[in-house]
Amino acid sequence: MKLLVDMGNTRVKWQLRDAGGESLSAGSGGIDEAGLFSTLVSGASEISAVAVSTVASESRRDRLCERLAAITNAPVRFYWTESRRGELSCAYPDPGTMGVDRWHALYGAWLRCRSALAVVDAGSAITVDFVNHHGQHQGGYIFSGKQMMLRSLRQDAARIGYGEAVTRDASPGTTTTECVHHGLRWLWQAIVRQLNAEVAGRGLASMLVTGGDAPDLLDAGLAAEWVPDLVLDGLAAIDEESTTA
Repeated sequence: MKLLVDMGNTRVKWQLRDAGGESLSAGSGGIDEAGLFSTLVSGASEISAVAVSTVASESRRDRLCERLAAITNAPVRFYWTESRRGELSCAYPDPGTMGVDRWHALYGAWLRCRSALAVVDAGSAITVDFVNHHGQHQGGYIFSGKQMMLRSLRQDAARIGYGEAVTRDASPGTTTTECVHHGLRWLWQAIVRQLNAEVAGRGLASMLVTGGDAPDLLDAGLAAEWVPDLVLDGLAAIDEESTTA
């Protein structure tokens, strides 16, 4: 069995898959949360290898290795962005400067569709990437995710205090809390309209969305297929290709 790990800036997501690629168990949490791998312990002795996709700092990568070493002796393999993988090529002149989660999501999407596509990853930051029908990455965009936007208002703007709210309303607010959350919804809708228009204007066959805030984008009207494990799918494929070549 293989343990796949996607370690982002704030959370760790993992999945244990069997030799056929079926998910046996999964979990997520902060790197220092005691229960991060708690549901994995019963199957830890069967792990033959660990594959990791991460944009985290070196110190947090070291911490991940410590956590993994506590549950398995299996080798840990880290994978990074490449200039090319099969038919898929990276647009970055220096591929190493592109977040590997984007690359793994792109590769998972390419294997799934093999057509012109867009990938939206709605995590701490929202990333958007485009690929043409030849598998050539056309570049993309990066902007703040929902929680990052909310934190910036709380931390960086004087006298903007607000409470929690769950809303689908984008009308003008009459309290600070409404103004913040309705404003975020309003911005979300504008982002979705631009993404939908961009995909249509480029004549792309597919748009795939992943990441923790993907449901919010879909709820705002994003015309995309939700693939929650897209990064792990790409990582699993690359690890399989790299170890059987």
